Amino acid sequence: LKADPEVLKEAVLHHASALAFASEEIRADRELVMQAVAQRGDLLRIASEALQSDRDVVLQAVRQSGRALRWAAEQLRNDQEVVLAAVQQDGRALRYASDALRADSQVVIEAAKQNSRAYAYALGDMRGDVEEMFEKFWGLPRTDSSWKPSVILHGSAG
Repeated sequence: LKADPEVLKEAVLHHASALAFASEEIRADRELVMQAVAQRGDLLRIASEALQSDRDVVLQAVRQSGRALRWAAEQLRNDQEVVLAAVQQDGRALRYASDALRADSQVVIEAAKQNSRAYAYALGDMRGDVEEMFEKFWGLPRTDSSWKPSVILHGSAG
């Protein structure tokens, strides 16, 4: 059963998590993994290393579950299109992006638009631009201390 691609393909069509029981050879089957990550992006974690480096497979996974970026190959965590797809699905995926993209204004803004707490994973100058970003996207006045990023994260003004 573990090595029978036809049986497994049928199982994955109905229950993507069946991929977890597959042989390494089956978990390297691009078509099968594409079907599985389309249903559950987090299954990228059990895909073969080669498929974790396959841009199309990773894009499919992060569009379904942004935090699947965690299991993408390093070069894809530094690919702006892949990271944007991930943070647009789940802003918290920013934590798995490369340092360069965690400091990229477009990526950080998209992440924060999806989840206001994502800015906590921003690096570099973006950390200093957080107040402006919150004001711009949420229309919150800088004079209102209840909206400050630390309040949003930690829940108390003051």
